[in-house]
Amino acid sequence: MSEFAPVILLHRPQLGENIGSCARVMLNFGLTELRLIAPRDGWPNPAAEPLSAGAFEAGVSVEVYETVESAIADLATVLAATARPRGMEKPVVNAAGGAKAIKQRGLRTGILFGAENHGLPSEAVGLADMIMTYPVNPEFASLNLAQAVGVFCASWGASEGAVGRWEGEKTGVEPPAPKEDLIRMFEHLEEELERAGYFYPPDKTPLMKTNIRNAFVRGDWTAQEVRTFRGAIKALALGRGKARVNRED
Repeated sequence: MSEFAPVILLHRPQLGENIGSCARVMLNFGLTELRLIAPRDGWPNPAAEPLSAGAFEAGVSVEVYETVESAIADLATVLAATARPRGMEKPVVNAAGGAKAIKQRGLRTGILFGAENHGLPSEAVGLADMIMTYPVNPEFASLNLAQAVGVFCASWGASEGAVGRWEGEKTGVEPPAPKEDLIRMFEHLEEELERAGYFYPPDKTPLMKTNIRNAFVRGDWTAQEVRTFRGAIKALALGRGKARVNRED
């Protein structure tokens, strides 16, 4: 992680559950410094522990301050997260832009979030260097505190080059089917399609078969999928035979 990983500051947080949830999402994306500014119910708060999922024991540190000024005193840059325009002359960034700005400046930075009931007061925003806002629904700009923290933390993690645990991989453990199995499936399907009169006109048959095979190859089928599909072909063929017998009756 970057030596300039930002500090998360919560201004007058109300619920211990939200503090715990913030710590949990922070650690998911590699952030470990949490500062509480005048938490309503004090600190430590027993209600925070269950929602933290062990984040405090796993590395998230908590410091408590009485004022915004004291909480940001050692920081060079502060971003204030708010959904409301404040009429202040400040740069405005989104979460990704905030992460980028932190890296470009290379300075100790704090991300300031407001209380659950009314967000940040204007005097707190006034101390910030930038405003950070999210592209929320203008008719319903109401994120939970931990959700708001999580949006930024995810952007920070991405800026650090973090990827999803299985990003770029395929789920499942079975390897692709051998080409021999695929070819037998193609031949099985084509045989039944010929019996059904699908290939018409005859001179188009080679191209039609090639197109069908190409579509299946792109699917990167597993051996189990090949077996399942061949079973479906067989069932359809048997069903067609039964229908023919019924018509003859």
